[in-house]
Amino acid sequence: MGKTISIVVAIIVVLGGIVASSTMFTVTETQQAMVMQFGKVGTVITKPGLQFKVPFVQDVIFVEKRVMAVNTRRSEVVTRDQKRLMVDSFARFRIVDPLLYFQSFGNLNVAFVRMETLLSSQVKQILGREILTSIVSGERANLMNQIKTQVNAETESRGLEVLDVRIVRADLPQANSEKVYERMRTQREQEAREIRAEGAEIAQRIRANADREKTVIVAQAKKDSEILRGNGDGEKNRIFAEAFGRDEDFFGFYRSMQAYREAISDDDTTLVLSPNSDFFQYFGSQARKSAD
Repeated sequence: MGKTISIVVAIIVVLGGIVASSTMFTVTETQQAMVMQFGKVGTVITKPGLQFKVPFVQDVIFVEKRVMAVNTRRSEVVTRDQKRLMVDSFARFRIVDPLLYFQSFGNLNVAFVRMETLLSSQVKQILGREILTSIVSGERANLMNQIKTQVNAETESRGLEVLDVRIVRADLPQANSEKVYERMRTQREQEAREIRAEGAEIAQRIRANADREKTVIVAQAKKDSEILRGNGDGEKNRIFAEAFGRDEDFFGFYRSMQAYREAISDDDTTLVLSPNSDFFQYFGSQARKSAD
């Protein structure tokens, strides 16, 4: 009898443990949960912790809370200027409304397929409105924001939020790469020639201005020197005139000495003059008598 009671108690304990374990469940920080009752969503749980449910009546479906990434297959995009590009892109998203997500997709695999389709479609549509240089230049960030906005507009009603969109690669097909690179090189060379020509023109303009300024400065200097020379000659003549007025004989003597110096300043100077020439008036006996 006692053995039977022990067995019954053990069975009750085991059943109680089973019932208790089926009553409690834990939601981690990386999860969200939906409590399902008779196939319908009853409660949505977004906070982590220990939760309870009615055993055998309610079921729990766990939903990912972390940020996820979806990559598109490499696809061809034709730009507005009819250039073909091979584009790789990816998006980062998360589930913000488990109920809408579950009603729209049912499971994560379907959500990934739908996200990839939407992303690929928007990439082709938005990049197809642009020219090649806009896609490969600094405008790419603006284009990625446009793609994110459009994808979000499609997914927000389905419980998903797109956090970021990135164009990983945007390459020309191999057949077109060499032609485009050659054309870009030709354009760069032309720009370089134009810049060099512009630089040469500026240098020529600077040299012309410098030559003109030099001519003006030299002319002004000559003018100033002529003015100074004229003033000096005038002052010299004034002094000579004043000296002549005071002592005519000394003035004549001084001027003759200047003439002698200028006439025979060179070592090989030869003069052929008459002894009675006025040029020698201060070298004769009369000059010596005057000097005495």
